[in-house]
Amino acid sequence: MASARSERGEIVLRRRIDPDSPGGSPDDLELRVNGVFVMDTLETTSETALAEAALQHVEAPATVLVGGLGLGFTARAVLCDHRVEKVVVAEIEDALVGWFRDGTVPHGPAFLADERVVVATADVRQVVEESPPERFDLVLLDVDNGPDFLVYDGNRAIYECSFLERVGITLRAGGALAIWSSTESPRLVDTMTTVFGDCASTGHPVTLQGREDVFWLHVSRRTSVEENE
Repeated sequence: MASARSERGEIVLRRRIDPDSPGGSPDDLELRVNGVFVMDTLETTSETALAEAALQHVEAPATVLVGGLGLGFTARAVLCDHRVEKVVVAEIEDALVGWFRDGTVPHGPAFLADERVVVATADVRQVVEESPPERFDLVLLDVDNGPDFLVYDGNRAIYECSFLERVGITLRAGGALAIWSSTESPRLVDTMTTVFGDCASTGHPVTLQGREDVFWLHVSRRTSVEENE
């Protein structure tokens, strides 16, 4: 259906027809990076669960950063929260953003038409580095299937202390960092705890390609002054 190459490899958007899924249709899309399945439009509960669960950790998530556009379902779920005033989406692959703009991803133009959405075609690390202190109330990282299953090897730095410390600077008091992972990832939990002082991990049942699984949401909060007293 559509494909592109960058210095990171090949990104492919294709139609996905699953004869074993009664809810499927010829309009279902599947996103793959370097041959690895990333997500599709047939099963989006994991993206919705990430957003909804993360939003519960913040009292007033007015400004949200989403790392990774994917097929837009994480950001769309964030936008469904009436408290959200602005969503910045960081997507490194300009081809994917282009497919949203030109309708190759059919729901793309309507998604981008939301005045609350700003798409930054850049690595999420660059977006964080260029953001002023206390810009965001919530940062959602959904750029991989967690640190144990990277889309790009270069993403490994996203889960290390130096980057997470920089994320903490961009969070307002009471804000939170939430990282979605296909594994429980004790190492990530330890790193987030080192940086923020705590990390809450919760498992969320999901159905992926007809298979029952559990994905994990790891959340750390930047405590407010009142909470520290």
